[in-house]
Amino acid sequence: MIRNYLDKINVAFLSTYPPRACGLATFTEDLIKEIDKIAPLYNPYVDTSVIAVSDDKYTYDTKVIKEINQFNKADYFELAQYLNDSDIDLLVIQHEYGIFGGESGEYLLDLIYHLKIPFITVLHTVLINPSDKQKYVLKEIGKYSTRVVTMAKNTIELLENIYDIDRRKIVHIPHGVPYIYYGERENLKKELGLEGKIVVSTFGLIGPGKGLEYGIEAIAKLKNEFPNIVYLILGRTHPGIVKNEGESYREKLLKMVENLGVKENVLFVNRYLTQEEILKYLQASDIYMTPYLNKEQAVSGTLSYALSCGRVIVSTAYRYAEELLADGRGILVEFRDSEGIYRAIRDVLNNEEKRKEIERKAFKYGKSMWWNVVAEKYITLFHEVILGKNAEIGGWKKWSFSTLELTTYSD
Repeated sequence: MIRNYLDKINVAFLSTYPPRACGLATFTEDLIKEIDKIAPLYNPYVDTSVIAVSDDKYTYDTKVIKEINQFNKADYFELAQYLNDSDIDLLVIQHEYGIFGGESGEYLLDLIYHLKIPFITVLHTVLINPSDKQKYVLKEIGKYSTRVVTMAKNTIELLENIYDIDRRKIVHIPHGVPYIYYGERENLKKELGLEGKIVVSTFGLIGPGKGLEYGIEAIAKLKNEFPNIVYLILGRTHPGIVKNEGESYREKLLKMVENLGVKENVLFVNRYLTQEEILKYLQASDIYMTPYLNKEQAVSGTLSYALSCGRVIVSTAYRYAEELLADGRGILVEFRDSEGIYRAIRDVLNNEEKRKEIERKAFKYGKSMWWNVVAEKYITLFHEVILGKNAEIGGWKKWSFSTLELTTYSD
């Protein structure tokens, strides 16, 4: 449905969405909330809605205008028809292979092949060594997308060289992070029952790929020198893992904690935390740790959160960590190396000047990832696509208001 005038841009997001427990769901909710806050400052303004990708029965809020069954192939074609007949101007696809049906999420192609409105794809995973099907699916998505958003600069060449995506389509926008200051570190420790402790933390949905066993082993070595150290493992087990494997990984970690004699030093908060809780725990932390095992991991929302809080991060050298923690913004260690984690944390705890310098650099860089900054970049991108600027790159040109000036406001 093409309007005769442009008073606003109707943008729908195709994604998982709360209450579904999923990192993409949280990301999409946070992004939309921030866009909604600043949208009235732009001309034309952006009106947002959500098309939820469901794997179960959920009760969504009124932001969700439509729902599709992840595993029902027909839903994707039907969604294309729905969008083509609606007043939606632009679709934003949050892409992760595992949230769409079919092999490597191939059901999504039934949507994009039949879609007659422009769409932007936001990539949450970019693989260096994809399977043939994974490569094919992402190549097709890139071919039909008007723009492709990546959250890590180091994936741009991969998208061009491995997936044959036109470099002119690729846009880098950082992973957004919230920032609300909740108080001094020591005051937050007291509030959280951690007074007098050296706090190391990890948060997020738990699963075997997180490498938490290596973090626990490092804490077991550190407790001899720092008996007041505590390692907080914050978050529930990933629902998909619970469904297929139960709590076997968490039980393995609990047994390890007992065998290593660190029950007083490793604490589990086994639930899905609110944003306020996450930020309070992070701001109470002295060290944030991501001992992840996947070298290819291109994005980590949890790492982004910790960086924005200006905390010292000790991380394995996966791709996203290499980019974010460069230039002294954190400390990288080898994979599956509890000794390396132990030495890195010990070094920082024994060097106050080094700790403060890393925190200063991390916080300065993290400010560029705050949601208000990121939301502004997305709105600018939506305007670029819908108003016709360079839209021929993606094979789409719905409006061409070459004389229309965009009014933006920023701090």
